[in-house]
Amino acid sequence: MSEEKSTVARLEEEGDIAADYLEGLLDIADLDGDIEIGVENDRASLVIEGGELAHLVGRDGEVLDAIQELTRLAVQTSTGERSRLMLDIDGFRADKKSSLTKLAEETAEEVKASGKPIKLTPMNAFERKIVHDTIQKIGLTSESEGEDPDRCVVVMPA
Repeated sequence: MSEEKSTVARLEEEGDIAADYLEGLLDIADLDGDIEIGVENDRASLVIEGGELAHLVGRDGEVLDAIQELTRLAVQTSTGERSRLMLDIDGFRADKKSSLTKLAEETAEEVKASGKPIKLTPMNAFERKIVHDTIQKIGLTSESEGEDPDRCVVVMPA
């Protein structure tokens, strides 16, 4: 129990450090945004909402990924430990998770009906994890194939 508590405490500390860093970035850019801190899937989780934030997401989340990486580095510099924190801005990742879950469910149905594996389009690690987790919950198997940036998920029959 104390190990679990210390993990949660460590992740909450990561969240606080990350939030301070992100507040500094928002101040520098003269942007308004509310930062929510949480713990999800054994990771610190931060969400920035409000204001004009779409340009902080960028095309396909590229700017968001960069800000997340900078925030992880700021946390690592402060704690000396590698951070796996997840950052969402303006609901981009939440929307992406919802659409990828739907894609995985539809693909699983297709695989079940045809009995043949289906290879999805290339995805980043965050996207692949959502698909793998959804496929696993459905009871099928999946694996990643290829090299980044062309790495993709293949969904296989049971």
